[in-house]
Amino acid sequence: MSFMDEESSDVGLAGRTKMESFLFSCELSSKVPFYCIQGDEEDDDLEHFIEFRTICLGEGALEENNVVEVTAMNHQGKTTSVPIANLHIGCLPMVSLGEFEVKAPLTIRLKAGSGPVTISGQHLIASEVDESDLEEEEDEDMEDDDDNTEEEDISPIKPAKKKNKQQLQ
Repeated sequence: MSFMDEESSDVGLAGRTKMESFLFSCELSSKVPFYCIQGDEEDDDLEHFIEFRTICLGEGALEENNVVEVTAMNHQGKTTSVPIANLHIGCLPMVSLGEFEVKAPLTIRLKAGSGPVTISGQHLIASEVDESDLEEEEDEDMEDDDDNTEEEDISPIKPAKKKNKQQLQ
């Protein structure tokens, strides 16, 4: 599932989705074999997504298969587990997943192997744009416009005139 990042300063965006993006990373190993991501229990208006980008073996990985799986809800609301990478230090130490998004809550598990395996990507938070957000951004835009008019009053620097060879002698 992919959302378009809407510019919240556009007129008439009330009820539209605004996206915030943060760096995401976790490391799985035999000591820490899983990582859970929960949504905000306090704020039902926020939806959390993890966009997986890369999964790679870390320093000290052994000659063994390291299987990473994700457990999340499918389109029917049932929990399902899917392996997303099978890494081996000798032949496939890293995999790029492109823009593979999964909605929270979800669990990332090191199903086989001892790692360390580093998973990286983006943590996306989708929220509805409400009218108070629009008003605040309109006020900020007006302040920015005032700043721009002050800059326009400054006269531009004119290039120096070229001197002829005759004037130099």
